[in-house]
Amino acid sequence: MSEKFVVIATDKMSLSGLVALTEDDRFEILVPDGEEEMREALGRAHGLIVRSATKVTRELLEQAPNLRVVGRAGVGVDNIDLGVATEFGIPVINAPEGNTVSAAELAMALILTVARNVSWADASVQGGAWARSQFSGIEIRGKTLGLVGLGDIGLEVSRRARAFDMNVLYHKRVALSAEFEQMAGVRHAALAELMGESDVVSLHVPHTDATEGMIDAAALALMKSDAILINTARGGLVDETALAEALRGGRIAGAGLDAFVEEPLPVGHPLTDCPNVLLSPHVGGGTGGGQRGMIRSIVENLQRVARGDPAVGLVTMSTPEGRFET
Repeated sequence: MSEKFVVIATDKMSLSGLVALTEDDRFEILVPDGEEEMREALGRAHGLIVRSATKVTRELLEQAPNLRVVGRAGVGVDNIDLGVATEFGIPVINAPEGNTVSAAELAMALILTVARNVSWADASVQGGAWARSQFSGIEIRGKTLGLVGLGDIGLEVSRRARAFDMNVLYHKRVALSAEFEQMAGVRHAALAELMGESDVVSLHVPHTDATEGMIDAAALALMKSDAILINTARGGLVDETALAEALRGGRIAGAGLDAFVEEPLPVGHPLTDCPNVLLSPHVGGGTGGGQRGMIRSIVENLQRVARGDPAVGLVTMSTPEGRFET
């Protein structure tokens, strides 16, 4: 390869995760600071690595005439216009396995924290109180966990929940085989059945047109009054106003969310003053191990593309008339 393969790293991505590229003479890594530097970098870039903040739109891709691949350091790709990427013949790759365990562990952390009122009990003690009777919480042993979606992360949550002696339901458009269900210790249920039977509902589906606002007022109304809702997947799955109303009205017991429609949360968001909701700033894959795993997967794919080999694990396929040819 005569010229360097130029890669843009965005969203405050740590260069330590890109060491395999920074130490490879074939690559040049750009970390733009501001819109002007980003425009200049796009004019040279062959590869683009993003997390969730950068929006890969038609306008952005039109500024990158040499772009050969977009890598999403994570699972969700709703910040990337896949249709336009396909139209331009630019493959999009993600890292579906890199943060699987990190995301599953956060889901369990939120379940336990909300169930046992840990966050609110801590705030009370830190404030000088000792109100033991207010923070007894619930025991999750023997309770039913309903997983909306059962991909890699959902399965990891299921394994951990079963270790706590929880019963596990799951909902997918197409049920898994009876043999797999028996092996995994899960049972398929229609969404309405899952919402009504579960003591904890945890979301593990991508944000698509089909899943937009799927947990709305009607779905929340199906839940038990002492049930908990967890979302460590994507913003947009939950009608946040309806959830705030359900929490304030005591129609469900609590919620833990790590993903939101608008991030960061705007001032005055309806969920920020609910006493029984736990909010975290989209840190599901934010562990050191999770981040390294995601970036390592993307880096390996970029090295394949730079060699002229096809990327693996494509989210989109290049079109015959597109710009990407090996």
